[in-house]
Amino acid sequence: MNGAQIVIKTAVAAGIKICFANPGTTEMPLVEALDSMPGITAKLGLFEGCCTGAADGYARMSGMPALTLLHLGPGLANGIANLHNAHRAQTPVVNIVGDHASWHLASDAPLVMDIEALAGSIPGWQRTSSSLDRLSQDTADAIAAAMHGQVATLIVPHDLQWTACRNETICTPSFSYDAIDSGLIAAAAGTLKKGKKTLMILGGKALREDGLMLGEQIRKATSCDLLSDTFPARTEIGAGLPNPARIPYFPEQATETLAPYEAIIQVDTKPIVSFFGYKGMASELISNDQTVINLTPGNQDPYEILKTLADDTGAKTSDISATKEYQPQEEKDLPQEKLNGGTICQIISALLPENAIVVEEAVTSGAFYPIFAAGARPHSLMTLTGGSLGMGMPCATGAALACPDRPVISFQGDGAGMYTPQCLWMQARDNLNITTLICSNRSYDILKIEYLRAGNTEILKNTAALTDLDNPPIDWAGMSRSMGVPAASVSTGKDLMVALNNALQAPGPYLIEMVMEK
Repeated sequence: MNGAQIVIKTAVAAGIKICFANPGTTEMPLVEALDSMPGITAKLGLFEGCCTGAADGYARMSGMPALTLLHLGPGLANGIANLHNAHRAQTPVVNIVGDHASWHLASDAPLVMDIEALAGSIPGWQRTSSSLDRLSQDTADAIAAAMHGQVATLIVPHDLQWTACRNETICTPSFSYDAIDSGLIAAAAGTLKKGKKTLMILGGKALREDGLMLGEQIRKATSCDLLSDTFPARTEIGAGLPNPARIPYFPEQATETLAPYEAIIQVDTKPIVSFFGYKGMASELISNDQTVINLTPGNQDPYEILKTLADDTGAKTSDISATKEYQPQEEKDLPQEKLNGGTICQIISALLPENAIVVEEAVTSGAFYPIFAAGARPHSLMTLTGGSLGMGMPCATGAALACPDRPVISFQGDGAGMYTPQCLWMQARDNLNITTLICSNRSYDILKIEYLRAGNTEILKNTAALTDLDNPPIDWAGMSRSMGVPAASVSTGKDLMVALNNALQAPGPYLIEMVMEK
């Protein structure tokens, strides 16, 4: 075997089944290895951000890393925005990036770039392979790092890929959780039982169904309140499931929400800070007067933490499965008029199939979705964890490949959708069961909101030029059809219901442009 075959065989032996790739000359041995090593499927992304975002969506739903195969520094650079989102979601992703032959780097050829510096811009794991004898171990180490919730990047020079290996031993990645801190959990239980006004914030894997149910039992046993991260990587939502409200996005509202609590317990969350720094406002949303207990330092199992906390507080932990009783809505009772964010969210929630996967990157238009989705058929929901636009369509693509038996809804803003529309071609190529819903308000509305929040009272000429998307208007239906995805354009609730029902009943991908009321 050559070095490229060692890399791919190590990945396959570790259970990796898919590679999202946009390769070039320096990755040709790896491309050949994808054919010579059975057990892995290659998927072409027409833009590297589609590859990295699809790997993120695949791993969020499967729990296993996907590979990306990227071409040199520019390829990695094109994929970094969605690797940032994957990092914030603690998603296991392994990037294999080809580099020039080691002896060619000094020539400063046109595509020579500091790949290590690029990889280092995403906190996580990275390594440049320098030895054929260690290539399998390097690959196994990258996979192990990813399984700890990191983005891992392995840079493999071209000459290492094509050279035959004397040592063909395949290494196995090592992964295990750290022991939980029982003393810290006991302190949290003591705080919950003292009767102080206490809040528990759930994030990460604590927002999966088992974690939600344990959190709800702790809430019932201790009378604490329950909140969710603002942008959950993946949560289960719907009738019969606990639906903790999210920490508000804007800092004024978030601070007001958090201020009444004497103690705050965080489970698998990031620091609770403002998304941006605003004039006259603190970055931290929790004050120094509040007691904070963080139950997820390091690499610990959030479910084991919650289970131990439930036991320590006397919460019921047996037979806590969700009832999932859904009350269907009659279509005649749903909004029939022109579309806005609220009516769209209401209609989607009412028509959503059970066990669907919703990828929400509708930005301003999706603000009401968690409220209506709480009464929908139970489903999985993924959101924009890192704030870097362009994750919606790629994540939906990866989710559909991870869960081919589940319908996927890509609930998408039009501005964000224009970052990675190439995913429509990927969806058509594999006939993926994805319905893409484009909120076509023909505007970057979030920028207008922030502009007005900064104290401006009027949208002037240059600001309008940087925030409006209606000159010319984007023909979403035409663009979708050009990439092989059937499409419709609607402007009323009545027409949206007809189009969405048709899309959900038909096999393969479909796009609906929802032209919104101005």
